[in-house]
Amino acid sequence: MSETSNLAAFNARPRPDAEAELLRCCASRAFAAGVAALRPFAEVEGLLDAAGRAVRRLGWGEVLEALGAHPRIGERAGGGREAAWSRQEQSGVEDEVRAALAEGNRAYEERFGHVYLVCASGLSGTEMLAMLRGRLGNDEAAERNVVRGELAAITRLRLVKLMEEGR
Repeated sequence: MSETSNLAAFNARPRPDAEAELLRCCASRAFAAGVAALRPFAEVEGLLDAAGRAVRRLGWGEVLEALGAHPRIGERAGGGREAAWSRQEQSGVEDEVRAALAEGNRAYEERFGHVYLVCASGLSGTEMLAMLRGRLGNDEAAERNVVRGELAAITRLRLVKLMEEGR
């Protein structure tokens, strides 16, 4: 199926089904409900733009809800479509960098109280580790802004995959 026909199918789904698909892209119920309520979308770019705005408007508790579905960078994800996407997104993590990422993840979680989130697609493990170490210097407000941007980027990638692959 094409992106256009996948978008048409997404637009036609009952709201609970559309929300379930959206939750696979961003695990915030507020995000899924908000974007599903905006259907129908005339084009994929409209869906992507609406999703980006919705992620940026999430309250911090809703962002934390979404973060709960993300594995730590460098850790192997479980099964299912979201886990496969996560493994693909993190494919640049070299085995020799995993231990340093595990240590960095612990430091980050102690500092900020949540999982380190980065849009890993196209980044090497070394690049992700350098970004993690740099972000440890952020204050809480700056880091929350960075996290929202990373979550928006990941959500966009996953929505594109959803529209390419279909249900």
